[in-house]
Amino acid sequence: MESQRPVAKRLLSLLGAGIVCLVFAVAMLAQDTTRTQTSTGAASKNFKVERGEVVYVSGNDLVVRMENGDVRSITVPSSARATVDGKELSVHDLKPGMKLERTIVTTATPRTVTTVRTISGKVWQVNAPNTVILTLPDNTNKQYRIPKDQKFTIDGQEMTAFDLRKGMNVSATVLTAVPETIVAEQRKTTGSAPPPPPTPPIQGALLIETPAPAPAPAQVAAAEPPPAKLPKTGSELPLVGLLGLLSCGLSVGIRMLRSR
Repeated sequence: MESQRPVAKRLLSLLGAGIVCLVFAVAMLAQDTTRTQTSTGAASKNFKVERGEVVYVSGNDLVVRMENGDVRSITVPSSARATVDGKELSVHDLKPGMKLERTIVTTATPRTVTTVRTISGKVWQVNAPNTVILTLPDNTNKQYRIPKDQKFTIDGQEMTAFDLRKGMNVSATVLTAVPETIVAEQRKTTGSAPPPPPTPPIQGALLIETPAPAPAPAQVAAAEPPPAKLPKTGSELPLVGLLGLLSCGLSVGIRMLRSR
């Protein structure tokens, strides 16, 4: 029986240590519990329209002349798209003279993130009735604001901020409300290609010109080479007779002149 007593004592001590650890863990959970809630307000929208004309495009570099005369140089990502005359175009498809219009819609949504946390700590310093500094379980000090007419329960007794003293254990619920604004932006670019040049107005009578038929290709005739000799019908006899007749006439004329 005496040999069994040390074993029983060990079991009881282990059981007691386990109960202490369990109580400590439950106390820690009760000391620091957090719950977060988000409330969203009405969103507001802001519209901004920018218009301009494409002046120069090279790769992803775009130069646009705005309505007010400003010239902007923009580096446009290849994934960006503009709807021009119903067609989606990238920056590589834009041409000088195209009119672009970009609509920017900015949506601002206000919201408040409220965190409710249960803590416990020891009073380090009090500035009644406005603030109190508590030493938390991790040995860090943190200041909290005390709402007006707030009551504290210390050892089962209700106290005000003026009754707090350094070293008192305090359990409290901490409320943190953080306002923030969520901003979202949407951009849409549309445009139109430059129109074709206008038809010149009619001046005087209206005439219709029929285009002349195309000329036929010219054919160059080959030149015939001259005959190497006279044809057989040609003869030198008539030429000899003509020369003799001329000689006779000439001699008769000379005689008549001498006789005179």
